[in-house]
Amino acid sequence: MTTYIMLINWTEQGAKNVRESPKRLDAAKKQLADMGGSFKAFYLTMGECDMVAVVEAPDDAVLARFALMLATGGSVRTRTLKAFPEFAYREIITSLG
Repeated sequence: MTTYIMLINWTEQGAKNVRESPKRLDAAKKQLADMGGSFKAFYLTMGECDMVAVVEAPDDAVLARFALMLATGGSVRTRTLKAFPEFAYREIITSLG
């Protein structure tokens, strides 16, 4: 499984319907699980992003489909970062020679 960090912001529509946000999160968790992935952590945040999620998915294509499905709901916009765990970070740096 690959780990991704999703930076999430409410759209105007999402902010207007913020009380429905927990239901939308539950639906997103189920949707990702149905695609073979999972939420590892979720945070309401202050600052540049409204929320941050740490998720896992089988591959980039699955996560891309998930992000597009979220976008079609119209309540959030996402930015996704592919995350490399520490062991991969060390392997990458070591491979530099």
